[in-house]
Formats: sequence, structure tokens, C-alpha cells
Amino acid sequence: MSTSTSTRTTGGGKPRSRNVWLSKTAVNGALVLAVVYMLFPLVWLLTAATKDAGGLLAGNAFSFEGFDLGGNLSRLAEYNDGVYFHWYLNSLLYAGLGALVCSLVSVAAGYAFDKYDFPGKEKLFGVVLLGVLVPTTALALPMYLLASEVGIVNTFWAVFIPVLVNPFGVYLSRVFSSGYVPGEALEAARIDGAGELRIFWSIGLRMLMPGFVTVFLFQFTAIWNNFFLPLVMLSDQKLYPLSLGLYAWNSNAHAEPDFYPLVVTGSLLAVVPLVVAFVSLQRHWKAGLTAGSVK
Repeated sequence: MSTSTSTRTTGGGKPRSRNVWLSKTAVNGALVLAVVYMLFPLVWLLTAATKDAGGLLAGNAFSFEGFDLGGNLSRLAEYNDGVYFHWYLNSLLYAGLGALVCSLVSVAAGYAFDKYDFPGKEKLFGVVLLGVLVPTTALALPMYLLASEVGIVNTFWAVFIPVLVNPFGVYLSRVFSSGYVPGEALEAARIDGAGELRIFWSIGLRMLMPGFVTVFLFQFTAIWNNFFLPLVMLSDQKLYPLSLGLYAWNSNAHAEPDFYPLVVTGSLLAVVPLVVAFVSLQRHWKAGLTAGSVK
């Protein structure tokens, strides 16, 4: 009797283990395909940046034959008195400073929505959530009209000021505040005589640092890749961000193929700040995403 039971158990276990192995293989295979799909454009960019115009048009971008990355970088720096790196600096200012200020504003607003009670609080937060549903491209024309009324069209501020507000960042910050900042810590600080600004700056902001970094990374990426707003607001090439400058070069590449290596090499360098930001802030970013998913 016991032998028969043991045999059935062992025999029944084999199909189960085989199914588990097949499931793991399927999941790992899907993950490998996803990784290849995501890395394929980057690999193409790395190899294509080493080609001249002839090598790119010949269709052998995936080989390192005719390696000329140094020449492409040199031509990129020299073209039009180094306008590319002027665009690079503009993008760093728009994205870096804009994401920093936007993250601080979002965290402060989310903290206030979570920790304070005031008339119309939930209705106002509902308006913020409605802002999440509105695509940014739909707001470009109204913002252009407002900027025209104020007189800041074709200036740094026309692109910088609109990116200082992020409704989704406010929503995330409220979620992080409810999970990261205990009310008891704030009450203890008030008993010790600390003011509200001091409490937020010394206690709330420090506890919300994972959320701050998460909002910063999202906003930095969004501003760095921003294209339509600068296209609407700017006409002076010296104010262009990288996205708009590379688009202008790519538009000329159909008539002048020598622009192709400049566009490809410039696109490769444009990826570097995003990679550096995500790698350097990875620890805080992971913690922030985990907390947001749990809450």
C-alpha cells in the first residue's frame, strides 16, 4: 500500500516539475526577448556612431568597419562653432534645474495635501488629478498664448517655467508622504517648538527623499526628451534643447547626407545624462517605486 502511494506521488511529481521548468523557461525567454528589444536601438546607436555618412548609407551600421568615432566627435564639436554643446548645456539647465525645482514643489504640495486639513482640500486635489489626465501636448498652444501675453516667447523662461509643475509628481508625493512621514514625528517637532517650514525642511523632506528622487528622475527624463513645447516656444537656435537641435539637423540630412553622422553621434551623447542619472540615483529610485507600489 505504501509502495503504491509512493509511486503515485513520485510519478505525479514529474509532470509538475516539468511544468514548473517550462514556465520558468517561458518567462525567462520572454524577459530575454524584452531585453534584446530594448537594447537593440542602443547597440545600433553605438555602432552607427562610429561610421561616416558613406558607412551609414551603405547599410553596414552594425559592424565596426571604418571606425571613425573620434572624427565624428571632432566634427560634432566643430560644426557651427560648437552649437551642439550649447544645446547640450541648454538641455542640462532645462532638465536639471527644472526637475530639481519641480521635485521640490511637488514634494511640498504632496506633503501639504497629506498632513494638513484646509477647506476644499479634496476638491483641489481632484483638480490636480484631472491635470494628470491632460496630455502635455494639448497644453502647448494655451501656454504659448499665455507666454505671448507675458512677453517671454523665445526666451529661456518660456520653456523653463511650464516644466516646474507636475500634477503626477504631486500625486506621487502625497502617496509617499502618507507612507514615509509618521504624524507622531511631526507632533514631536511641534512640541519642541519647531515651525512648520522647519519641520518640513528638516524632517519631512528628509523622510521623503526616496519620493523626491523618484519624481526628479521622472521629470528629468520628461524634460530631457521634451520636444513639442520648445518647438512651439523657441525660434532662436541658441536656446534650443538637444531634442529640437537634433531634429533640425535630421531635417537637413535628407538634402545633405553629411548631417547623418552628426545626428547619430549627437544622439549617442544625448543618452549619457539619462544613464548617469538613473545609475547614480538607482538606490533611492528603487526604494521610491517599491513604496509607491505598496501604498
